[in-house]
Amino acid sequence: MRKFLDENFLLNSKAAQQLYHEFAKEMPIIDYHNHLPPDEIATDKNFENITKVWLYGDHYKWRAMRTNGVPEEYITGRKSDWEKFQKWAETVPYTLRNPLYHWTHLELQRYFGINDILNGDNAKKVYDVASAKLQEKDYSVRGLLERMNVKVICTTDDPVDNLEYHKKISNDNWHIKVLPAFRPDKAMNVDDVNTFNNYLTLLEKASNISISTFNDYIAALRKRHEYFVENS
Repeated sequence: MRKFLDENFLLNSKAAQQLYHEFAKEMPIIDYHNHLPPDEIATDKNFENITKVWLYGDHYKWRAMRTNGVPEEYITGRKSDWEKFQKWAETVPYTLRNPLYHWTHLELQRYFGINDILNGDNAKKVYDVASAKLQEKDYSVRGLLERMNVKVICTTDDPVDNLEYHKKISNDNWHIKVLPAFRPDKAMNVDDVNTFNNYLTLLEKASNISISTFNDYIAALRKRHEYFVENS
């Protein structure tokens, strides 16, 4: 009987196993889209505990917890990091047949060497083991990326961002390439007039272009795009 998440997880034929183990497994990761904060990469942050790296900002887990009836204070509220993790662990069994279930256990296994099936009963053990490892140098942000054989990552950045953290990473001559990706969500959000006008002020300052027409607006965005290219 195969173990859960063994070395042939999702590889249900001999051909799939050969293609993965002999070719794909050792290939580097080139990630063109992610939401990793550039400041945390630049400072090579060590996370205080697994909740901070796993649950903060993860709306997929939040959505599952809310669906499971978890009160908001345990999701984005003021409950402690341990209490939030406990509620996530209690939710995990209910995510069976959802990718969250697989992601959760693959991450525990491949990053932390934890093969337990996460639930409310073993949550404290998992929390303590993972959080302790996150204090080690090899489990800093850069250490975690290196552990997964990452070669290139592209973060999502607003056109008005000065890219200071990307510049710092570049100056460090780190072997993993971290590139900014131009994502003008706020520049396209014209529904809220006050918010959009405030954004135009920021764009004017960043581009050094006075915006009074649509053509000015496009020129300002184009100039910021060129700035991103120069700093990639």
